[in-house]
Amino acid sequence: VDTVRDCYAALGTVHARWNPVPGRFKDYIAMPKFNMYQSLHTTVIGPSGKPVELQIRTFDMHRRAEYGIAAHWKYKQEAVAGASKVRTDIPKNTGRGQDTVNDMAWLRQLLDWQKETEDPSEFLESLRFDLSRNEVFVFTPKGDVIALPAGATPVDFAYAVHTEVGHRTIGARVNGRLVPLESTLDNGDLVEVFTSKAAGAGPSRDWLGFVKSPRARNKIRAWFSKERRDEAIEQGKDSIARAMRKQNLPIQRILTGDSLVTLAHEMRYPDISSLYAAIGEGHVAAAGVVQKLVQALGGHDEANEDIAESTPPSHGRNKRRANADPGVVVKGVEDVWVKLARCCTPVPGDPIIGFVTRG
Repeated sequence: VDTVRDCYAALGTVHARWNPVPGRFKDYIAMPKFNMYQSLHTTVIGPSGKPVELQIRTFDMHRRAEYGIAAHWKYKQEAVAGASKVRTDIPKNTGRGQDTVNDMAWLRQLLDWQKETEDPSEFLESLRFDLSRNEVFVFTPKGDVIALPAGATPVDFAYAVHTEVGHRTIGARVNGRLVPLESTLDNGDLVEVFTSKAAGAGPSRDWLGFVKSPRARNKIRAWFSKERRDEAIEQGKDSIARAMRKQNLPIQRILTGDSLVTLAHEMRYPDISSLYAAIGEGHVAAAGVVQKLVQALGGHDEANEDIAESTPPSHGRNKRRANADPGVVVKGVEDVWVKLARCCTPVPGDPIIGFVTRG
């Protein structure tokens, strides 16, 4: 048909003529799918007593459904270019301006996802999932409609509203009742989330076990990658140190030398901190890194000899060594991994106390 008004008029005519099947009506015009698909779907009992599915949409909607959003944009550009030769203005009630806004919003969402997801294969998998998903439509307290994948939870809803709302979510109320954050949302639910104003508020790793939307999953992962990077670096250093102890390698000399930095570059990490973070986050095994380091140095015996010869007493010759060395020397011990507690910031001359851990 020609207009959206004609779509609903045709729907009314069909339902007046044939009995509709309950629960089979879907209004994708008012609530489009993620890929901007729009249409009215209904099923009626036909003349022969058999169910017949009908799809009602405008010519523009049909073109978009058949050829995709890119072809739809190309057609609209050509149509506007042709019309501009005849007239320079477009009536406000045509809806073309709003269509363009909706189309660009869809494109902006794709670009945001691409920025949030560094792995191309993960981005394509998220996009494939979102295009083929079944959807539920829920409402915000202000009456706005939010489209979510089937099985979505209040956490998915919170991230669909805003990233910071998702990060700070601590509770939810659905249709006036308090519900757990892992509760499943249904069509037509009125959802309200409660947020924390605490400075250190953030998501929980447990959320990754039940969120359904790619946006929520990517935002949660990004938060932990960014906010917990320092913690991951410390965990990575500890893991490397433990792996070296098991192989009786000189921990302090390796960590303050250039061997590990060179290996980090060979593994395509920009710096040693990025390698530590990858180990702390579980992306790389510490034992595997140590094994590669030993192989690069020619074996255990050669590794001990080469490091002893190539690592003279450090006096802060370069920035990388200065950052890796805490500046504490333990008398009477040839090689020991020294790590300052994160709560302490002593300066030279301050009295400090240490303790030895094993294993």
